[in-house]
Amino acid sequence: MVAEVIKANELFKVDPVFGQPSFNDHEQIVFCNDKDTGLKAIIGIHNTVLGPALGGTRMWSYANEWEALNDVLRLSRGMTYKSAISGLNLGGGKAVIIGNAATDKTPELITRFGQFVNSLSGKYITAEDVGTTTPDMDLIRDVTPHVTGISESRGGSGNPSPVTAYGVYMGMKAAATYKFGSANLDGKKVLVQGVGHVGETLIDFLTREGALVQITDINEEKLQAVAAKYGASIFTGEDLYSADVDIYAPCALGATINDTTINKLKAKVIAGAANNQLAVEQVHGKILMEKGISYAPDFLINAGGIINVYGEIAGYGKEEALKRTENIYNTTLEIFHFAESNNITTHQAAMQIAQKRIDDRKKETAK
Repeated sequence: MVAEVIKANELFKVDPVFGQPSFNDHEQIVFCNDKDTGLKAIIGIHNTVLGPALGGTRMWSYANEWEALNDVLRLSRGMTYKSAISGLNLGGGKAVIIGNAATDKTPELITRFGQFVNSLSGKYITAEDVGTTTPDMDLIRDVTPHVTGISESRGGSGNPSPVTAYGVYMGMKAAATYKFGSANLDGKKVLVQGVGHVGETLIDFLTREGALVQITDINEEKLQAVAAKYGASIFTGEDLYSADVDIYAPCALGATINDTTINKLKAKVIAGAANNQLAVEQVHGKILMEKGISYAPDFLINAGGIINVYGEIAGYGKEEALKRTENIYNTTLEIFHFAESNNITTHQAAMQIAQKRIDDRKKETAK
């Protein structure tokens, strides 16, 4: 008999899901494969204590399946706490489709994905995310009712990005109030990383208020267009993390606050739309606190999108969605003060409050 030797850094591969570092007692992971359309997708359902798991579908060119799995685990977990801290009767879920949205996405692939969503009988409700659009959600709606963010012409709430951006804007103003003593962003130097749908709308809010906005993005064509449209400056320095700005707003992909970047930061506030901004939440959240950098928890301030699409389930309209999203300002301030009084990070504070709501619901249903 020959014994198989496994290296320590490969141990997690023995248990592909439960052994993943980002696995956090998820309820269900669904792997979706369809040879005819080329669909390869993963649906992550983290927690359904508060309600069905709602979260968008991201289409991205992942380097490998491990990277895709890690992303869906982290994102679905974040959705649990996003809904909980926002007071929504929803659980946390997310989906990723492996592929390039610009070249691999077809109506047939999206429709087939919708059929997989439908097979879960409402335990997971999808929506748009990076790489997917409102028309994609309309295609999914043709094969399942378990989708939000469909076009307004079909009775949906439409593109959630503007409401997401509004929530980030409110969270940023709350962080400015806490750090600088005023919510007024006129004259404040803000660096926005990522000029997609949410980033662009945030730039619009900021420039209207008089903030001095610098922008950066890997899409040079979009970067130039957004700069021209809003009069924003394109960041031209060598290292954006060491930029001399008041506020850093990450609005692209996550984990930009990591071992490499965290000690370069000169910004006094971090408030952006990207999910999972802290590469290691416990480690980097504490370092930010020690450095005196006020971090507005991403899963709190980027909740405007889910508040918007939840209206399709709860039966409220755009006006109510905006009202609830505006309240992110108050919740963010509460988080900052709770964190300060308990000498914990803002991430820990938001997590504690969100977890308490989940635990309380568990106790209620157990009676």
